[in-house]
Amino acid sequence: MKKRVLFLCTANSCRSQMAEGITNHFWNDQFEAYSAGTQASYVNPTAISVMKEIGIDISKHRSKNLSEFDGQSFDYVITLCGDANETCPLYIGGTKKTHIGFDDPAQAAGTKDEILREFRRVRDEIKEKLTAFFRSEKIIN
Repeated sequence: MKKRVLFLCTANSCRSQMAEGITNHFWNDQFEAYSAGTQASYVNPTAISVMKEIGIDISKHRSKNLSEFDGQSFDYVITLCGDANETCPLYIGGTKKTHIGFDDPAQAAGTKDEILREFRRVRDEIKEKLTAFFRSEKIIN
């Protein structure tokens, strides 16, 4: 049976969308991943672009508010930013809440190439840290 994981971030536009896409792509036999925000916004086009670079299409994702998951249970609830971690100190539907923080690539400034580099860095860091976390939980090898 697949583990259900919910990734939380403030706007559900970058980090949580990338984490959902990465988890469903690389570990789809072990997880059903979802994402939400403490406030819904939109899926950042640069996040869509850098995910496409590694063969993951999140262009059909939409930003969701945490309230859409009221009453659902999850094996893991993972907050990816400090605001979501503070705003959602307890998620009743989760049996295990964990915080794994990442910089917000949407806050990157500079040239288009510099912004892309930041999105790529955060994307790669998300995959690395999630891999380490899921290994520590003995879910993946």
